[in-house]
Amino acid sequence: MFGRRPDGRRVKGVDPVIRITPYIMPMRCDAQVFLKHRVDLDVLFDYVRRQKLEKGEQISYMQIIIAAYVRAISRNPFVNRFIMNKQLFARNNCSAAFTILKNPRNIDRGEAVVKIKFDLTDTIYDVRDRINAAVAANRGDQPPGFVDKLLALAFSVPGLATAIVSSVRFLDRYGLAPSVLMDELPFYVGMYITNTASIRLHDVNHHLYNWGNVGLFFGMGLEEKVAVVENGEARTKRYLPVGITADERVCSGAHYGRFFTDIRRYLEHPELLELPPDEVRFDEGNEYHVPKPETARA
Repeated sequence: MFGRRPDGRRVKGVDPVIRITPYIMPMRCDAQVFLKHRVDLDVLFDYVRRQKLEKGEQISYMQIIIAAYVRAISRNPFVNRFIMNKQLFARNNCSAAFTILKNPRNIDRGEAVVKIKFDLTDTIYDVRDRINAAVAANRGDQPPGFVDKLLALAFSVPGLATAIVSSVRFLDRYGLAPSVLMDELPFYVGMYITNTASIRLHDVNHHLYNWGNVGLFFGMGLEEKVAVVENGEARTKRYLPVGITADERVCSGAHYGRFFTDIRRYLEHPELLELPPDEVRFDEGNEYHVPKPETARA
């Protein structure tokens, strides 16, 4: 309320063209833009292999993509904004979420959502360590959390679930939703990523949820092999397809263009993510930091 929320603060002095778009497209599903990017899989494969052989570091493709996102946000803070109640807010964290199997060997054991906050100075190793720690904490049988208990209560009385959801939506619209709910629910992050390749599915352009404020959804798919001509010779090239869905209302196309150009650059040269950025940009008056993971290298 009054321009502040637990997860952000209202942006003032917004360009009129940007400001009017939430009134034209009030829901996030109205403003979805679908993109597709093919990542050179040979580049990622060689980088992961070198890290393991030369440095003893285990890094996954998804960790590289998330690290590229974090680094691109450090240069393009406008992309880390969101729309709520037709108003533009600057997010006060850099966060990502994804779904994991509680037991990868038994899909019937159910799923868990992992939500992680990053510091904009994080290297690929910091991102990897944060992700590994969060995944380990959510594997196996965990005691019910706040959201699990709330849902159990909601479904214990007929009609109560509808009342709770409606109440939370109303409170969220005016920035009054409890911060504990935002911390627990996966719908309050800058980026949601799904690795459908891990369950043998193609890449997807996933919808953006109208609940919460997720502004970007990345969907990694199965490897693609494409015939290309390089140096006058035909050969087969391997790509990792990534479907991307973005909320076009949060910033101009020029800002998105620079952001995705940075993403492509870091995916083509992941070694650039091994050192902290020379400079970090924040929305004015909205600086935030997250302590480095305990496993951070000296």
